[in-house]
Amino acid sequence: MSLTRRQVAAAALIAAVPVGAAASPAHATAPSHGGAPRTRTLFIAGDSTAAQKYTDAAPETGWGMALPFFLRKPLKVSNQAVNGRSSKSFVDEGRLDAILGAIRPGDLLLIQFGHNDAKRDDPARYTEPWTTYQDHLRLYLTGARARGARPVLATSVERRRFDANGNARSSHGEYPAAMRALAEAEGVALLDIQALSLALWQELGAEETKKYFNWTETEQDNTHFNPPGAIAVSRLVVRELLRTRVLGPRDVRRLDDDIPESWITWPRPTA
Repeated sequence: MSLTRRQVAAAALIAAVPVGAAASPAHATAPSHGGAPRTRTLFIAGDSTAAQKYTDAAPETGWGMALPFFLRKPLKVSNQAVNGRSSKSFVDEGRLDAILGAIRPGDLLLIQFGHNDAKRDDPARYTEPWTTYQDHLRLYLTGARARGARPVLATSVERRRFDANGNARSSHGEYPAAMRALAEAEGVALLDIQALSLALWQELGAEETKKYFNWTETEQDNTHFNPPGAIAVSRLVVRELLRTRVLGPRDVRRLDDDIPESWITWPRPTA
């Protein structure tokens, strides 16, 4: 498939994604060409831990599905994260091109990859932390900046892994460190979700964390979240957006409030 055809196909994907909760608005605005304020959009480029889930996957929940609950109007969320993607495969499938075709000056592009970049046995997804991983991430940074949008890097949220002594373990190798180094070199805001989620899992402990992951009677999933887990991670993301001054206090809401699990909904998959 040529690049042009990939762009067209991926642009159609963005148009077809049901917005639902993932497109709830929030409070920040940006000037339009005529000087009047307009709605800004926060795009998410990432993997299954952030992605929109559908009825066939419930109760699995991407953290991006809970993000609008913490944001004020009229900042919109466009969750373009997709299951199984790495920084490389997301680009190769034309999904970054589709975002860059839709993104506008003043918008935000939040980038979280790493889970699938580490799959050495899959050349379609694998990247090496200090070379090809950083090279692919730069495509997101330069693409957003060229369109007047602001890129934001987010280290991968941690899996649920504990050692025999009950200590939460890191599972992402050198990818978080490589992203931190790239953020510093490029002067890009960094949301260190890997470190923050690892600390949260440590605080909760091995048993309590089961309530945050997609553990059911038939499945014990230590990577993907249920509604409480997605809400907890989304809260970390928004607090980091506030701490790094990507967003201001007027842009956020409910950071200290309990969010009902019932607010999470799973739309039917599109044809």
